Amino acid sequence: MEIREKEQVKQRVQRRIVLCSVMLMAGKFAAYFLTNSVGVLTDAMESIVNVTAGLISLYSLYRAARPADRNHPFGYGKIELISASIEGLLILLAGAAIVYEGVRRLFVPSQIEQLDTGIAIVAAAGAVNYLLGLYSIRTGRRYDSVALVAGGRHLQSDTYSTIGLVAGLVLLYVTRIGWIDSALAMLFGGIIAWTGISILRKTASDLMDTADERYLEKMLETVSRRPRPDWIDIHNLKIIRYGSYAYIDCDLTLPWYYTVRQGHKACEELKRVIEQSFSDRVLFSVHSDPCEERHCNHCSVEECPYRREAFAGPLVYTLRELTENDEQRSE
Repeated sequence: MEIREKEQVKQRVQRRIVLCSVMLMAGKFAAYFLTNSVGVLTDAMESIVNVTAGLISLYSLYRAARPADRNHPFGYGKIELISASIEGLLILLAGAAIVYEGVRRLFVPSQIEQLDTGIAIVAAAGAVNYLLGLYSIRTGRRYDSVALVAGGRHLQSDTYSTIGLVAGLVLLYVTRIGWIDSALAMLFGGIIAWTGISILRKTASDLMDTADERYLEKMLETVSRRPRPDWIDIHNLKIIRYGSYAYIDCDLTLPWYYTVRQGHKACEELKRVIEQSFSDRVLFSVHSDPCEERHCNHCSVEECPYRREAFAGPLVYTLRELTENDEQRSE
């Protein structure tokens, strides 16, 4: 599937999620006006965040699909991280507002009505939210979309809180103890706020280009599984995520006597292997280094006329070996 088609799939998925979120929001607010329960209000308030965040994510996906240009040589992929950050902030604010309303209702209680109908609506909406979240996460992982994965996790966290909320509302329905409604609001408002904090921590980490362990492990598996004899050493590996793309940079040690043409061919072969493993969402850059005498004992080139030490065995890569630069290795 071409990159343009993948971006269109992500946008189509997000449009469906937004449409469903709007319908669920309408149903939850209908349940709140029927019941006057602040517990039900927590779910309705969360739906406002779902719709707003969904629209922001949809916009970010449209922007991220634009190709790199003169002003944005790495493309627009990081806007997905900005979208996820805004979503996390909105979730945090919604959680805080729900907690505040729960505390207020402790001192100013309200009459609760038609709670059975409200419970049924909230439970049905929670089930739909879980399915939407699963759909969003699977699509996001398949096409490496931070925005879709973040949105899906948000929807699923909403479902988990809904399960507890429904249990609490059933208890309220049976016992008719008024403070249970406020306690539910404070508890699940706190859960919602923590979800927002978690999303903000993850997106802040990505915006600061924190090393992606999952991609590094995949790179380690790739170079360990399909080595070539003249790939004497791969090191100084860096991977940066920009939306759906991974920018990979590394140093490749080759036999010092290689011609420019031979060195270029070896680098292109490494690039081909990596692109096969990471699909077409990789922009790869490699710098070639000449080998030194210290490389002889793990150099697999059989007919090297300049070997100074006998071959002892191939280099066993670890994440540390891959990511260290020349200065770190010499320490």
